[in-house]
Amino acid sequence: MSANNSFMVFSGTKSKYLAEKICSSLGCPLGKLVITHFADGEFSVSYEESIRGRDVFLVQSTFPNSDNLMELLLMIDAAKRASAKSIIAVIPYFGWARQDRKDKPRVSIGAKLVADMLSVAGINRLITMDLHADQEQGFFDVPVDHLYASSVLLPYIKSLNLKNIVIAAPDVGGSKRASTYSKYFECPLVLCNKTRSKPNEVADIQIIGEIKGADVILVDDMVDTAGTITKAANLMKEKGAASVRAVATHCIMSGPASERVQDSALEELVFTDSIPYSSRCAKVKQISIADILAETIRRVENNESISSQYLI
Repeated sequence: MSANNSFMVFSGTKSKYLAEKICSSLGCPLGKLVITHFADGEFSVSYEESIRGRDVFLVQSTFPNSDNLMELLLMIDAAKRASAKSIIAVIPYFGWARQDRKDKPRVSIGAKLVADMLSVAGINRLITMDLHADQEQGFFDVPVDHLYASSVLLPYIKSLNLKNIVIAAPDVGGSKRASTYSKYFECPLVLCNKTRSKPNEVADIQIIGEIKGADVILVDDMVDTAGTITKAANLMKEKGAASVRAVATHCIMSGPASERVQDSALEELVFTDSIPYSSRCAKVKQISIADILAETIRRVENNESISSQYLI
């Protein structure tokens, strides 16, 4: 693909590292966009080249803080007012996705609110990866291309050449994801049943299944404070697992997460680069999803099948 394509790729501030890789894979330049900050924290967005009549792909994960979401909303609005032909939001990590239902009285459904904001701002399509709950695609009234990090994580696990793999879900909610991994490797599935005393704090974990002598792979969509995944890894090692590793799509890693992982029984923790990770932890490894996103952009432009690139 060349600079004369019918599409252009732009990026918000915190996802520029990923957008540059995507553009390198596509063989096109990253679009020129300026975000001007004011003294009071407000900012404005300006496209520094014409986008009239072009398909505009806006790369921005909406992880905290909320400036990342606000940047994306302003990018969408500016593109709409600059007469872009279509506006496609490329959101590798869709923030607020854990707020997908009313789990107690008088709470917001943040994922639906963010979906509404993006739609009202003017997106025509969404490309995202490993939503916290698959049904969140229904929050949007525009087409959603829901990608899976398994396309890069499965080949990595395979490259380890482990002899006695057991796939584990760190909680009951992640059992469906872990089950697809276990079917792919034709290996046993283990579940962890956890109870929380409050958000981001695990009270207790029970392991359901046999792990003695096994090379356990914990599979999750995101790791935030790493409390669940490190407690599960430590318990599995105590119960006789030969080794414990973890793979997850989104590297949130808040607060003491890096220290917890470093001090845990985990051999390694493998993420995609959907979110930037700046902390230093010898056990954390990131695999790029830039080629997957670039191929999806190419297929969207050429009206080709998206699902055919999935491994599972």
